Amino acid sequence: MADEELTQRVARLERQVMELTERSADAAAARVLASGADRDVAEVRAELRAHTGTMNALRQDQVDLREEMREGFATVNRSLQQIIGLLGGAQPGTGEST
Repeated sequence: MADEELTQRVARLERQVMELTERSADAAAARVLASGADRDVAEVRAELRAHTGTMNALRQDQVDLREEMREGFATVNRSLQQIIGLLGGAQPGTGEST
């Protein structure tokens, strides 16, 4: 009876060792997948940072352009006011002078 019990215990231990070996292989595969996902996430973050930098540069260009346009229109407006003044102060659209 002792030999039969020992055989059963050894068989049970062998099954447990086999299960642990399979779990270990699964864990190793999971680690490989996780490291691949980590690299993918890092690449996406790098691309997102690059896109964000591009958008910020574009925004700054738009802000600068808007300021240049405002200055340009203000210059044109002053020039037109000078022309109106030189023409005798005629009000635009009425044909009358002041």
